[in-house]
Amino acid sequence: MIEFWTWNTPNGRKISVALEEMGLPYTVKPVNISKGEQFDPHFLSFSPNNRIPAIIDPEGPDGRPISVFESGAILLYLAEKTGRFLPRDLRARVQVLEWLMWQMGGFGPMPGQVHHFLMQPDGPAKEYGFNRYHAE
Repeated sequence: MIEFWTWNTPNGRKISVALEEMGLPYTVKPVNISKGEQFDPHFLSFSPNNRIPAIIDPEGPDGRPISVFESGAILLYLAEKTGRFLPRDLRARVQVLEWLMWQMGGFGPMPGQVHHFLMQPDGPAKEYGFNRYHAE
């Protein structure tokens, strides 16, 4: 059973959606990022960038365990593992990769920026940040 290390964030949710859609058994291992649990040495041993999500698959390549961090890498790994949602045909595969990269570098970070600025005290910085990233 895959260990899914995450917290209740949009970045974590996309992996849970993929695991469900792919029909893979998993167990959720909460990492409370508001309490700094992402800096725990055990978590850092397989997610060295101290970010959620991360997974540990005990049945990785060649039947040996593997850990994967970063949501894009996790999604690609799971797609390769299951043979789902990543076409073998190069033309179709490029289209999937384009949308994955857009999500990772474009849409994905924007809600995080909006929420960051929403937590700021009222004033010009909060207004600027909210308007800038909400418009994206």
